[in-house]
Amino acid sequence: MSAAGPQGLYIGGEWVEPAGGHYEVLDPADESVVGLAPEASRAQVEEAARAAAEAFEGWSRTRPEERAAILDRAADIIQREYEPWSELARAETGAPAGIARGMQVGVGAARFRRYAKGALEPVERGLPPQVTDAGPMGPASVLGALEVRQPVGVVACITSYNNPWANPAGKVAPALAIGNTVVVKPAPQDPLSVFKMAEALAEAGVPPGVVNVVGGRSVEVGEAAVDSPYVDMVSFTGSTGVGQRIAEVCGRTMKRQLMELGGKGAAVVFEDADLDAAVLGIGTTFSFYSGQICTAPTRVIVHRSVHDRLIEKLTGYLAFMKVGHPAERGTVVGPVISAAHRDRVESYVELGRKEGARIAFGGERPVVGGEGGGSGKGFYVAPTLLVDCTPDMRVVREEIFGPVVVVVAFDGDEDEAVRLANDSDFGLISYVWSGNSARAFRVARRLRSGGVGVNTIGRNMEAPFGGFKRSGVGRDVGSYALHAYSEVQSIVWAG
Repeated sequence: MSAAGPQGLYIGGEWVEPAGGHYEVLDPADESVVGLAPEASRAQVEEAARAAAEAFEGWSRTRPEERAAILDRAADIIQREYEPWSELARAETGAPAGIARGMQVGVGAARFRRYAKGALEPVERGLPPQVTDAGPMGPASVLGALEVRQPVGVVACITSYNNPWANPAGKVAPALAIGNTVVVKPAPQDPLSVFKMAEALAEAGVPPGVVNVVGGRSVEVGEAAVDSPYVDMVSFTGSTGVGQRIAEVCGRTMKRQLMELGGKGAAVVFEDADLDAAVLGIGTTFSFYSGQICTAPTRVIVHRSVHDRLIEKLTGYLAFMKVGHPAERGTVVGPVISAAHRDRVESYVELGRKEGARIAFGGERPVVGGEGGGSGKGFYVAPTLLVDCTPDMRVVREEIFGPVVVVVAFDGDEDEAVRLANDSDFGLISYVWSGNSARAFRVARRLRSGGVGVNTIGRNMEAPFGGFKRSGVGRDVGSYALHAYSEVQSIVWAG
């Protein structure tokens, strides 16, 4: 696609020239320039937060039906611009075309639709009355109580690069639905799609200041969004290390937090598992966003009796995975987001080799041409399967965030499998494959993960999503997202 013109910031309902100029956003597939993204100054981030704070009183008091209508219109606009915005998402993320269309822009629109309905969900719940005797607190009475969900205030939404539509929409839409205002800081690698989301909301009629989008490569842009005195809550998706630093800053002023952080999903495969189903599930790690997804089953814990058959099936599956330009027909695995990240993933593969793991498939950098063929450019990583791994290896313990799966065998019973699965700093989503449903659910209940897939990698999009341990704080998705972006207030009266 041809490069877009310079992108402005969106502050207080106006498109604003960035104080720090612009920088190039590259297509990870061929290193061409997709567009010019804005570099905000700390002062401009503060201006955006102030605009959100000033807009909060009015927006939080709008009728839910009005908020719902705006979110619905935004979804209509996203659907209207589906094709060009999908192409932009494909270009700046490197995701295969089908993923960009269905899982990025498509999911983004669906989340605005979901939270248009969410704006109409009840925010009040009556509690059972309580009869009290006379005493120091007053005469005998019947005390009624009401639980009320109130918006938090200004929410700083700091989003990840692996999905610049679904991830921001999953923050912005529920935050707006419940009555908050937002300052969105997209990932620097692929921010242009998030500005398109702002265009949709502006056209849909969101009042000035309710939605603000700033951005930039400088660390101070994110820091300014987190430590601004106008910001009441930070919703962050990204690495555990960055999340910990954000949490430390939030702690100083007791800012509310929602953190979706790293993952190292355990895939427990028992001897009675449907191995073909397990392979299809585990194989998504290689294909889905080229492994740049925190929910991926990247750590396979398989019973020794079926270990060799599982490895054989996985390598056979990998042999048919085409690594190529995301726009080319048949491409299953596209590039990772940047040269730096490609080098990081490759360094983990080499580390695994040095630690004693065996590379059963992959391990060499693929050479992929552009749409015309032969360029050899782009940030491609070969889907890689590391076997003969042990629990103490860094490739088993650390999040690689690329198309790399590690395999650890176990010989004992489900207790050993559970122990190995839980031996991790992370606990976002794990998986169990077994032909014995009772055992699968029994094991699932013992796993220290925010979510567990039983014989599936599918997700119920009304189920709570979030992590145990260093995988995050809080839960969102479905109505849980409305809860995440609200405070609970109690109102008590004497009857």
